[in-house]
Amino acid sequence: MSAVTLALVGAGLRGQAYARHAVSTGAARVVAVAEPDPGRRAAAAAEFGVEPSLVFDSWTGLADRPRAADAAIVATQDRMHRDPAVRLADLGYHLLIEKPLAPTDEDAAAIVDAARRNKVITAVCHVLRYTAYTRLLKSLLAEGRIGKLVSVQHLEPVGWWHFAHSFVRGHWRNTELSGPLLLTKCCHDIDWLMYLFEQLPDRVSSFGSLSHFRAAERPAGATERCLDCPVEPTCPYSAKRRYAQALADPDEHFWPLGAVTPTATATAVEDALRDGPYGRCVYACDNDVVDHQVVNMAFPDGATCSFTVSAFTPMEHRRTRLQGTHGYLDGDGRTVRHLDFLTGREEILDSATESGPSAADGHGGGDEGLVDAFLRAVATGDDSALLSDPAESLATHRVVWAAERARLTDQVVRLPVGTTRGR
Repeated sequence: MSAVTLALVGAGLRGQAYARHAVSTGAARVVAVAEPDPGRRAAAAAEFGVEPSLVFDSWTGLADRPRAADAAIVATQDRMHRDPAVRLADLGYHLLIEKPLAPTDEDAAAIVDAARRNKVITAVCHVLRYTAYTRLLKSLLAEGRIGKLVSVQHLEPVGWWHFAHSFVRGHWRNTELSGPLLLTKCCHDIDWLMYLFEQLPDRVSSFGSLSHFRAAERPAGATERCLDCPVEPTCPYSAKRRYAQALADPDEHFWPLGAVTPTATATAVEDALRDGPYGRCVYACDNDVVDHQVVNMAFPDGATCSFTVSAFTPMEHRRTRLQGTHGYLDGDGRTVRHLDFLTGREEILDSATESGPSAADGHGGGDEGLVDAFLRAVATGDDSALLSDPAESLATHRVVWAAERARLTDQVVRLPVGTTRGR
């Protein structure tokens, strides 16, 4: 297969990660970059050897000329997905779109319609479908190892410092600026659960709130910024401490430190914490997304699922318990414990991945698996390697929006009956 040519639309941390893996395999070349930040734009253009005529400060510059690549990675901020995705699809670009598709049903549906209308291969970055761990779980379910799936408990442990970094101080802190936590962080999880159940729920309820990261919880004597705060040494959410740790660890320079400053020096970190958003007190930010939430789902066949997301955990792999009529599975993101009800026998099955749980280390291999499948689909014109299509992604997004509506209205929300079997 010849190398797929890519346009990188949004050279932030996620766009860089996808592009770098695509290029590292030899399966792709980045030939165009559109990025408003001049530093990131110049760095991406230099890293990928992009010709100056194909370096743009906006996606509109790329869209105003004939198609320059086989496919585009759309990794702009969440609320900026619709316009570039639709315009580029109309130009014939195949699309790899960072999740979520868009913050509203209208915008997401417009993207799906553009992909369908133009017959372009489109993948939404629901990377959890592509991990070795997920393949193991799906195979156990398909083999009937636990009989009929009756109930699932699923936990997304965001991690106390990760939540403070991304959802209190960072880009995804405010619903109006990005979206609710259940969409921006957890549409991964809802999509993954639908992949396991191979059906959509017909009823959802949800509860959650912003309990801790608010002014009412601010310790006495705390100041607006961590650098000047007398309470900082005893605060578990100290930006000063966390980013000093990241500075000392080269593996953390790309993330989380790369979101704070592009220059990994003590002076640059101090300057960023003094003047930028990541140095703010977590009790004095403009955040409004919930810091914990539960979602309950009921399925047409009587199965149930409970999903919990929480800031108040270590940052680690998701934890899932799958309860069937003939057996039980307990997974930690890498290994699965299987209990057979007939024999009472237990075994531990290992998916043998060393990748970690976060975006920084590829979501357990899911980032790499998705990119590889997308490039193979574009190169061959056969999208069967992709584990979902845009319409299915939209369907699982609609479960997220229904759950958030349930939380806000304190009601059980009913959904149309449907299936989501993947591929």
